[in-house]
Amino acid sequence: MLVLPDRDAAEDAREDFAARFPDLDDPELVRDALAGEDDAEDAQWLLVLEAPEDGWTPAVLAELDAVAGAQNGWREED
Repeated sequence: MLVLPDRDAAEDAREDFAARFPDLDDPELVRDALAGEDDAEDAQWLLVLEAPEDGWTPAVLAELDAVAGAQNGWREED
């Protein structure tokens, strides 16, 4: 899962992901409101990634970190 600061960053990261990994399914884009916050400005956006059956290789994890980092986000393990 990639955690991004806003919807625009999440959409840009999804496009970058699709360009880097054309053989994988497009990730799901999900709004994640912070606890106790109703304001859309206080929401993070998540790209939910489906790992391949054999898991992510270290090289792919580095690519995912780059995709998230380019949008001021980060990667989290499930």
